[in-house]
Formats: sequence, C-alpha cells, structure tokens
Amino acid sequence: MYTLIADSGSTKTDWILLKDNDIVKRASSIGFNPYFQNKDQISIAIYAQLLPEIAAEIESVSHIHYYGAGCSNDENCDIVHRAIKSHFKNADINIAHDLLAASRALCFDKPGIAGILGTGSNSCLYDGKKILENVPSVGFMWGDHGSGACIGNRFLTHYFHDEVPSEVKKDFEANGYHREEILNHVYKKSMPSKYLASLSMFISKHTNNEFISNMIVKCFEDFFTYQISKYTNAKNYSINTVGSIGYVYKNFLEIAATNKGYKIGTVIKSPLEGLVNYHQKFK
Repeated sequence: MYTLIADSGSTKTDWILLKDNDIVKRASSIGFNPYFQNKDQISIAIYAQLLPEIAAEIESVSHIHYYGAGCSNDENCDIVHRAIKSHFKNADINIAHDLLAASRALCFDKPGIAGILGTGSNSCLYDGKKILENVPSVGFMWGDHGSGACIGNRFLTHYFHDEVPSEVKKDFEANGYHREEILNHVYKKSMPSKYLASLSMFISKHTNNEFISNMIVKCFEDFFTYQISKYTNAKNYSINTVGSIGYVYKNFLEIAATNKGYKIGTVIKSPLEGLVNYHQKFK
C-alpha cells in the first residue's frame, strides 16, 4: 500500500508517494489555499496535475497526509478534504495546517518555535506533539511579517513614495513594472499576495544596495516583534524557519534575529523531506 504526503503553500504543492518507507515518486502542482479556492478548483488542479503522475498507484493509496496553507479551521479543512476525497475514495485522509508541517519538519518530536517564511508567514510554539501557541496570521494587509508578500509590499510602498534608489527604480521599470500594471495585479486579479511575493525575485538581485538590505532586515525584525516575541519564554528557544524567503534571505534573517535578541536554529527551504522522515518514524 502507498502513502501520499503533501506540503501545500499558496504558490506550489509538493507531493511525495511512499511505498512502505521508500520514496517511489515525486510530483508537484499549483498551490492551494481554501481561503481563495473552492473544492472544485482544487479538485480540477489535482486531476490535471497530480493524477497523471501517479496514475498506476491511485487505487493503492491508503493514507494521505496533507499539510496546507489556510487549513486553520474545520470549514477550510473540509474543502480540501472533499477535493482530495473525490479522487482517492478509499484513502484515509488527514488534513492539517502547514504550521504543523513546519513544526514536525523542523523540530520533529522536540519542543521549539517554528516559523514559515514563504509567500506568507506564520509561526507557533510547539511542544513536540502539538502546537501550544499561535499568533494568528492575518494575511498580507495586516500581517505576514517577514514573508515574500511583506517584502514585496514594503518595496512597492517605497516605490510609490519615490523612495527607492534611482538605479533600482530604473531596473525595476526596465523589467516591465509600472503603476497601472501593479495596481491591476493587486486590486483586480486573484491572489495578490502571490503577486507581491513574486517581486522578491527582483528584489533579491539588489541586496547589495544598502537601502534594499535595510528594508529586508526591517521586514524580518517585524516578524520577531509582532509574532515571535508573543510566545511564552520565546528567547529560551532557537527560532527555526521553513520557506523560500527565510532560506534565500537567511543572512538578513540572522541579522534581524541578532538585533532583536534571538538565535536562529534550523532554516530549510521545504519541509517535505523532514515530513517524510517524521511519517517514516511515526506511522
């Protein structure tokens, strides 16, 4: 029998198929977030992007462990559960928040503070089995501190206020960005946080610019101020993070942590390998 493990953010979903304890296939699909997508949209994407990759094993999948962005309440978990169940009718399906995925991948069965720094951000205090405390994530408009969306949003704020250094502004506009295009993406198209986070690819080319590097550090400092500092005895723990933004900008994350009196522990790009190890041990 087979076990399917999924790690889904708002941008991408990574899937791993296990036979007993052996990895037999890897696949990817678009990211899912039940705050923005309904059951049918998720189901269609699974059908088009995942099922062709595991066609021969579909009927033999007995367990599915899905960890996803937005799966923070029963209603959202049910949306994802029904979407997956429509294709895997005989499987035992467990839906959990991506914070639990981060905690298990980063801390395994040990206590610690786990954070997600990707398109969005989140964090929690984990006791080795369950999440004890969580500062609620409220999205890119009021939160997501330290995330790709936060960095992109902060950059655009400086850009619209004409505060971005001239050489960076010139390169930004040479890459096709302009006021109407930006406003159209943020206010008229779906998933604006994903668009804002995509700007981090451009921003990463200019980290040698002092203005840009200071901006990135400030975004991470806000992560410590508004999320990490809220946890009981937070400074007694190392801060562990998963996600592309924390991974790519690790040097700036460490500077921000030092400035705020914290120590960075494990920083990984994806939780999937850690999740595989976790489920291999704790079946």
